[in-house]
Amino acid sequence: MKLALFDLDHTLIPIDSDHSWGVYTTHIGWTDPVDFTQRNDQFYAQYQAGTLDIHDYVRFSTAAVRHQGAINSEAAHADFMRAIVQPALKPQAQALVAQHQQAGDAVIIVTATNEFVTRPIAHAFGVAELIAVELERDTAPGGTGWITGEIKGVPSFREGKITRVTQWLAARQLVWADVESTFYTDSINDLSLMEQVTHPIATNPDDRLRAIAVERGWRILDLF
Repeated sequence: MKLALFDLDHTLIPIDSDHSWGVYTTHIGWTDPVDFTQRNDQFYAQYQAGTLDIHDYVRFSTAAVRHQGAINSEAAHADFMRAIVQPALKPQAQALVAQHQQAGDAVIIVTATNEFVTRPIAHAFGVAELIAVELERDTAPGGTGWITGEIKGVPSFREGKITRVTQWLAARQLVWADVESTFYTDSINDLSLMEQVTHPIATNPDDRLRAIAVERGWRILDLF
């Protein structure tokens, strides 16, 4: 099997979808513009620096959605897709994904952003397989059925991306040795998965990942 793995934010789209969703919820009046923007920017800086506590961030980033409930949140996300995400879908990124699909590769988007934000974006790329941060839901008797702010299982963040892809393979009775794998990412946070795959491709890489790619002779792809 040939496996094509794609990070999402700044790899397939030239925005950070989680950060942009937070900005959007402030724009529509769901969060305090001063406090939320400050904390959102702090978390984003921590992500870029490789110091983010993913559990703290998910509690923060899903607070507005938890408060608004499923119906309001899903309607707002549909507007977010139209206003913010659709203009960020670049033909060269869509063509790259399609190239792997047409070659018969198994295509998976592997992202540290949560499933609520990213599943519609994966669908916009025509990708059915998404490995994202899964969100726990209140399934207790009499519960809301809606997200709680906690992460379900292993978050697909840093080394957790290897764990989650390994689980995906195991569910198909496969191990890494059974596949020829390619991974596209921009982020130093994904270094461990880059080292795991057959073909690491630094895509729109940040400065630290670009330096490592040059040192190790990895392919560098500047889509944007």
